Amino acid sequence: MANSNAVSDKKPFFGSAEEVSYHANSFLELHLSRPLLRACEALGYTKPTPIQAACIPLALAGRDICGSAITGSGKTAAFALPTLERLHFRPKNRPATRVLILTPTRELAVQVHSMIEKLAQFMTDIRCCLVVGGLSLKTQEAALRSKPDIVVATPGRMIDHLRNSLSIDLDELAVLILDEADRLLELGFSAEIRELVRLCPKRRQTMLFSATMTEEVDGLIKLSLNKPLRLSADPSTKRPATLTEEVVRIRRMREGNQEAVLLALCSRTFTSKVIIFSGTKQAAHRLKILFGLAGLKAAELHGNLTQAQRLDALELFRKQQVDFLIATDVAARGLDIIGVQTVVNFACPRDLTSYVHRVGRTARAGREGYAVTFVTDNDRSLLKAIVKRAGSRLKSRIVAEQSTTKWSQMIEQMEDQVAEILQEEREEMALRKAEMEAAKAENMIAHKDEIYSRPKRTWFATEKEKKLVAKAAKELLQNREHPGNELVSAEQAEDLKMKEKRKRDREKNLPRKKRRKLEAAREKLEDDSEVLQGIDKSKKENAGISLVDLAYRRAKAVKAVKRATDAGKITRRVEKKSKHPSQKTQSRMEEMRELFQSDMSEKKQKRNPQGGGKKKSSFKSKSRYKRR
Repeated sequence: MANSNAVSDKKPFFGSAEEVSYHANSFLELHLSRPLLRACEALGYTKPTPIQAACIPLALAGRDICGSAITGSGKTAAFALPTLERLHFRPKNRPATRVLILTPTRELAVQVHSMIEKLAQFMTDIRCCLVVGGLSLKTQEAALRSKPDIVVATPGRMIDHLRNSLSIDLDELAVLILDEADRLLELGFSAEIRELVRLCPKRRQTMLFSATMTEEVDGLIKLSLNKPLRLSADPSTKRPATLTEEVVRIRRMREGNQEAVLLALCSRTFTSKVIIFSGTKQAAHRLKILFGLAGLKAAELHGNLTQAQRLDALELFRKQQVDFLIATDVAARGLDIIGVQTVVNFACPRDLTSYVHRVGRTARAGREGYAVTFVTDNDRSLLKAIVKRAGSRLKSRIVAEQSTTKWSQMIEQMEDQVAEILQEEREEMALRKAEMEAAKAENMIAHKDEIYSRPKRTWFATEKEKKLVAKAAKELLQNREHPGNELVSAEQAEDLKMKEKRKRDREKNLPRKKRRKLEAAREKLEDDSEVLQGIDKSKKENAGISLVDLAYRRAKAVKAVKRATDAGKITRRVEKKSKHPSQKTQSRMEEMRELFQSDMSEKKQKRNPQGGGKKKSSFKSKSRYKRR
């Protein structure tokens, strides 16, 4: 009774969203002011999308929101319009920063800032400021000191200003918005987000948006949300209806030809407005060099470039001065580039969430688009998840063998040129670093007194700590892929312990018959696993490779022997059959059965040391459920 009362007294974390409407015929119905309606008309917005129709009235009422909708459904306008509407009626005689919008990437922050300026084009008294890494600190500091109404920022740079710049604070913040919230709550950003939440006033409105919103309430509780409403305009993994998804299977023997397959596709089939996602910065740069040598116009976007180079690459692709944008996951979230026809996953994404965001760069706002994913034999689990999501619409694409062979030969010829280009770039980088160090030394000598008179900068996380966090995030991803090797922190262990305790409490309240059945099933599972472990232990110790690789090698060897036999290179030796094979196998089976039974009886005696008098019946017998 006590447990049931405790459960009933516990209030639900999310508020009720039963009466929320996801439909509106026009923006006029959403009670927006005239300058915003004029801006919507100028941008060509005629009818609100479902997430906009649901979110805008609730955001105007000051409610906390966790919103999710498919990629390209207008989530930026869903939080920007009600925010601007509220700022329209702010006290104008007291300037203050009232809205903070956080994004995981610089490019997305630039895009959100641009979108807000377009929506506020007829509200001349509202000022918006961009605070991201890679741009001038002094310019941003001066802009923040002037108390802009809206600040669009990346978490790291915002914390840097709050810690090290004078007269900058968030004391009068009214609205905190997290765009791509599930990414911001992950390991790389979670500490910074918690710090920013701590610096914000408790009485504020908080809104979270993403195409794949997190279901983990624990992560949301840390943001101090107040009875948030969960608005889901579409299922988290729903695909746009106009998206065509295809898969290119890269067999184990052909993994070396993956670049040739990509160049064959891009030279013939997908020739313009293509975003190619690679796994690493080095792979993206290599592809950019290969595309350039092959005569294909391409730009690259990844973390090894300066912010100016990254923005230039995006601008070139937007203006269609280049046909291909080769990027890492930096470009996977939120970027709205009009006219992207194809997304190619050259490196398979690590999970379904990453896949959803990558392919969401195309088929936006009702336009058609293609998503092509290269899948190797190691990516079967993700392929299953994609098939489950796409259903029967998933297609398989086969690239012509002749075209692949031709491009692989061309890549071999290009290898010397690629090595030369990479060497030149390394030399240029070393020269640039030397020039920077020299300039720094000159400044230190010329302005020594002024530099040392400044207060020392403090950092929320040092470079070393950032590397450790990145390493921990990488290990966490590997543990998700291989659950057997998972390391558990003290906090996680405590959570697991509490979950186990709650599970035991639930089992106590079950009827006796069900409880006994559960116990019996658990015992059977334990016995089976122990037996399997005993049989497989010796095999696993001897074998240094996985069972799949072993089976693959054996099949390959059998095929090779068969081919050689058919060609007459080797002759098959006829082995003499034993006269009594059945007796040998039968005796071996009997021996194994006896060992198994003796092992099982020993285990049962250990479990029930008192019950030695009566002999128990077999496991499947129903006698154990009868009342004594």
